[in-house]
Amino acid sequence: MSKTYTDSCLEGYLHEQLPHATMVELEQALRSSTELRDRLAEIITRHDLGSHTIGSLWRQERLSCPERTELQNYLLGILDEDVEDWVRFHVETLGCRYCAASLEDLQSTAARDAKESETRRQRYFETSVGRLSQSK
Repeated sequence: MSKTYTDSCLEGYLHEQLPHATMVELEQALRSSTELRDRLAEIITRHDLGSHTIGSLWRQERLSCPERTELQNYLLGILDEDVEDWVRFHVETLGCRYCAASLEDLQSTAARDAKESETRRQRYFETSVGRLSQSK
């Protein structure tokens, strides 16, 4: 049994806004289904002619994406529970690739900053050890 894809899903494919697994699955389906390729071509034509749906504008402008500061607060665990649930749903269930990439970037930046901070603290400690013993 083949899966039925909505126009919204096909638009998400065009804009590379679907989770990776769904993109791969849909691409394989497009290779084997003339009907699906025809629907995709029709969506491309409508898009090129300037025909946009509310859903497509919502996705293109990423209106449901949390701001980067909210993603940072999510990583710190300081969001209200309902906002935290929304961010988790948005990234994990909806599979927003933009927000997942932002979260990954924030995590790597935080890890790098933590390492630099630890190195700096260690240097301060090492340079002040001699001074502390001299002050006695």
